[in-house]
Amino acid sequence: MTRMTDKVALVVGGAKGIGFAIAERLTAEGARVFLTGRSAEEVEQAAEKIGAGARGLVADASLPEDMARVVATVEDAYGRIDALVLNAGVGDAATLVGETPEHFDRLFGVNVRGSVFGLQAALRVMVDGASVVLVGSIAGSAGIASYGTYAATKAALRSYARTWTAELAPRGIRVNVVAPGPTDTAMMARVPEAVRAALIAPIPLGRMARPAEVAAAALFLLSDEASYIAGVELCVDGGMRQV
Repeated sequence: MTRMTDKVALVVGGAKGIGFAIAERLTAEGARVFLTGRSAEEVEQAAEKIGAGARGLVADASLPEDMARVVATVEDAYGRIDALVLNAGVGDAATLVGETPEHFDRLFGVNVRGSVFGLQAALRVMVDGASVVLVGSIAGSAGIASYGTYAATKAALRSYARTWTAELAPRGIRVNVVAPGPTDTAMMARVPEAVRAALIAPIPLGRMARPAEVAAAALFLLSDEASYIAGVELCVDGGMRQV
């Protein structure tokens, strides 16, 4: 499996969960991968687990100066970025009545601001014909009580993918969204069983996604196999929002 041989990839938010699965899969496919996270310990452990071909960088995705530093590090090492994954995100719940400016700013700061300025920073070293994957969520097209702000951030990413596809078309840079449904990450494993059952109940395939399945979708969109796919949202949800 060498669909990303000699490609240089940056996975923002790649130290755990779906982001880690994507970084791991890209490395297995031959890419030289840089992954970021806010915890030095988690970043170090993730890079060590993936092994040769992966390098961890500590960064806060919501801070443009951190993203500029990360991009400069990748540039110093390889001079370019062929594939960019913007996965950093938070998803704390809050009802409209309970919403606070702090909660709103935190979610939009990481989920949206981080992606906007992460891509902006990376553009100057991205090669023509590069590929970008934003990690959205099927929540962006659903009304889920207590998750309005989270869903709005994911809807914003879907909108940006359309705009950025149009803006970056002259350079042949493709921008797509992979939108997971409920996914069996370590964080989800801590959810009470009754909540897990309620999340699984409306999924036609009868189970949550595995992180590796979301990573496979991201790999496809990043690879040359998706060379004529741009501006789409690829749902990885077992049919949850599709039927």
